[in-house]
Amino acid sequence: MYKNQRLSASFKAAAIHLAISLIIGAVAAIIVFGFWFRFPYESLAGGQHLFWMLVSIDVICGPLLTAILYNPKKSRAELFIDLSIVSILQIAALLYGLHTISLARPVRLAFEVDRFVAVSPVDIDMSNLHRASRELRSFGWTGPVLVGTRGAQNGDEVIESINLSAQGFEPSARPAAWVSYESNREQVKSRMRSLAKLRGQVSDDVGGLIDNAVRKSGKKIEEIYYLPLVSKKNLDEWVVFLDADANIVGYAAVDGFLP
Repeated sequence: MYKNQRLSASFKAAAIHLAISLIIGAVAAIIVFGFWFRFPYESLAGGQHLFWMLVSIDVICGPLLTAILYNPKKSRAELFIDLSIVSILQIAALLYGLHTISLARPVRLAFEVDRFVAVSPVDIDMSNLHRASRELRSFGWTGPVLVGTRGAQNGDEVIESINLSAQGFEPSARPAAWVSYESNREQVKSRMRSLAKLRGQVSDDVGGLIDNAVRKSGKKIEEIYYLPLVSKKNLDEWVVFLDADANIVGYAAVDGFLP
C-alpha cells in the first residue's frame, strides 16, 4: 500500500515539475528562435539542434530526479532541500546551455568574395575586435548585422591574412576586415546569379523548394538573383535571394554551388 502511495505522490510531483519545465522551455524557445536564430539560421547555424538537445535533457532530467527523490514520508524541510537542489541544478544547466547556444547565434552576415557567410561569436577573431569600426564592436541579440568585407591593402595585411586563414579565420570572421555592406554592393551585383536559370537546371524536388521560397518573397523569379549562404556548420545547403539592387529578399534550402 505504502509503495503505491509513494509512486502516486512522486508521479504527481514529477508531473507538476514537468509542466513547469515545459513552460520554461517554451519561454527559452521564444528567446532562441524568436530572436537569436530566426529563419533560416536555426538550421544554417545549428541553433535548432543545440536547443532541442538542451531542452530534452533539461526537461527530462529535472522531473525524473523529482520522481526519484520525492517521498511523502520525508519532512517538509527535507523535501524543500531535495527539490531546491534539483531546481538549482536544472536552472544552472539551462542557463549554461543558453549561454552556449548564444555563442553560436549569428551576429554578422558577411559578404565574402562570392557568398554570404553567417558568422557566430565563436567563429570570430576576438583578439582583433578593437580593430572593427566602433559600431561593429558589439554584438546584438536580434539577428545578424549585414556587412561587407575588404581585402588586404598592403604587404603586412597580406601576410596577416595568410596567417589568420591558417588559423581558421576567413575575412568574414575578421573584425578588421568588416566594412559597410554598401561598399560591397557593386561587387555583390557582379557576383550574383540568375535564379530563373538555376531553377531550370535542378530537379523537380529542388525546384519546388525554390518555387515556394519565391512565392514567400513576393517577387517574380525573373526579378530574383542568388548567392550561396554558408556557415561553419553548413557549407552547401542554402542560398540567399537578392533583388536587382543586391538587397536580400529571401532564402531557400538549396545548394548554392550547383553549376
